[in-house]
Amino acid sequence: MNLQDIIDKLRQDERNKDYTERGIDPIFQIHEEAKILIIGQAPGRKVEESGIPFHDKSGETLMDWMGIDASVFYSPAISIMPMDFYYPGKAKTGDKPPRKFIAAEYHPDILALMPDLSLTLLIGKYAMDYYLKGRKGRNLTETVRNFEAYLPDYFPIVHPSPLNFRWQASNPWFKADVDGCIITTTNTEQC
Repeated sequence: MNLQDIIDKLRQDERNKDYTERGIDPIFQIHEEAKILIIGQAPGRKVEESGIPFHDKSGETLMDWMGIDASVFYSPAISIMPMDFYYPGKAKTGDKPPRKFIAAEYHPDILALMPDLSLTLLIGKYAMDYYLKGRKGRNLTETVRNFEAYLPDYFPIVHPSPLNFRWQASNPWFKADVDGCIITTTNTEQC
């Protein structure tokens, strides 16, 4: 199965009918030659409008943490595959969680297209829960703090959303220990 087949399947999937009818395509960035894969939560409302993954304040913060600019972030070296390829909508606090079937049914076929990945960034709870399963720490903070335990395959980080300012303020070690370490890790060096 190639990427276009997967996109066509997503558009035809009845569970995505509302998005397809509104002319919204699945939002991801897949490059078969990518070395880094970013797995985040799901596109937000602003990203849904642009159709460009992480084209918002969260993306600006993530690029800063990675120590790269948009020309690298949106280059063939990096793929972006969220846990849901569509904006799931607003909840009482924040956005609704990503729909579970996307990762279960579509991620394996997309991952098969990228044989040269050297690192996968797991951004936020949903990506960590799915990909680390029984290997996670007792909570998100513990998992992120112990990021080296998941290398070289995974690098778990907190979501770069501006709404996470309280978490970042309560965990100043993150900026000191993790910020700037992500790209270094892709060169197979430890931080």
